[in-house]
Amino acid sequence: MDEKQHKLDLRYLKMAQIWAENSYCKRRQVGALVVKDQMIISDGYNGTPSGFENVCEDDNNVTLPYVLHAEANAITKLARSSNNSEGSTLYITDSPCIECAKLIIQAGIKRVVYAREYRLTDGADLLRQAGIEVDFIEI
Repeated sequence: MDEKQHKLDLRYLKMAQIWAENSYCKRRQVGALVVKDQMIISDGYNGTPSGFENVCEDDNNVTLPYVLHAEANAITKLARSSNNSEGSTLYITDSPCIECAKLIIQAGIKRVVYAREYRLTDGADLLRQAGIEVDFIEI
């Protein structure tokens, strides 16, 4: 990877990190940006579906089952726009879970860059198996 691309990757990851601050989740705030041709075409952060109260955890601090992940929000936001994610790059603060990895594959995203490792690696493993470039860059 060249130095210019690495600098861009760091900038987009920092922007995703800032975007994560929009999340009302207490356990973990996650942000995501979809970038195509050096333009941000979608964004997302983890949280509840539209119309739901902005509470992500129950009284025992367990994430509620209907909370959406940041990358799922970014991808579904694209579905409601005139943009498409074919050949794009997804920047995420945290490595994707297996469910989001399936969405990433189906969305035609060709590269995923993330800044924090999650305890489970099955999402990133599935992406690699599908031929998607996966890069971990600490910021």
